[in-house]
Amino acid sequence: MGEITGNPTYSCRNCRIPVALGDDLLSKSFVAKSGQAYMFAHAMNVVLGYKEDRELLSGVFTICEVRCCKCGEELGWKYIRAYNPRQMYKEGRFIIEKAKILKEYC
Repeated sequence: MGEITGNPTYSCRNCRIPVALGDDLLSKSFVAKSGQAYMFAHAMNVVLGYKEDRELLSGVFTICEVRCCKCGEELGWKYIRAYNPRQMYKEGRFIIEKAKILKEYC
């Protein structure tokens, strides 16, 4: 059996379209509706919903829903604005629920 090398691609669990690259994974220590979630610097093949202010575990943020562009599965959200200066590092980042994606190697 060959050794797995390189960084993975994270794909939508529902339709298998790639939504994020392993190189863009910033953290595995986030929590979402379904449990564990990952923070990515970038996401691809996604559609962004309307902006809304929402109170999350770490404060109030302007976020928008992130959905798969192929099947429409809700994957997580994108931070648009942080109201607490200590949370500004999250702005522009994507939170994708672990339960909604597959880790794949090419």
